[in-house]
Amino acid sequence: MKFLFSKTCEYAIRATLFIAQKSRDGSKVRIKEIAKGIDCPEYFIAKILHELSRKGLVMSLKGRTGGFYLKKRSLNYTLADIVRTIDGDKVFTGCGLGLKQCSEARPCPLHHEFKKIRKDIFEMLLGTKLGEFNEELEKNLLFLKT
Repeated sequence: MKFLFSKTCEYAIRATLFIAQKSRDGSKVRIKEIAKGIDCPEYFIAKILHELSRKGLVMSLKGRTGGFYLKKRSLNYTLADIVRTIDGDKVFTGCGLGLKQCSEARPCPLHHEFKKIRKDIFEMLLGTKLGEFNEELEKNLLFLKT
């Protein structure tokens, strides 16, 4: 069921959390390991990570000892930063029915309730930093693939 994020954004969030966990000791994570770790096609995650790297949310190093990693300061990026980079702000501002002209002056039937939901989701994503889940992922208390 698609609710909020594009498939690309879902993979971006999962990949970034995976990289945060695996690179916390300074290691670099290869595309193959990321793709397997989050159950995503390699070619697709490579494209997503290229975009995240270009925007500075993840770091990459080419070569035999290369891969993707996060610097300590990157662990303070929020899930909202990832969503904005991949899907833009529409998730946080768009109409619940997808109407172009939905506004306070011309609300759709879901406008007022959906506005509250959007606000809650935005605050939750804004308050969730990339480095928060490392321990739980390591202990298999949380999962990034089915």
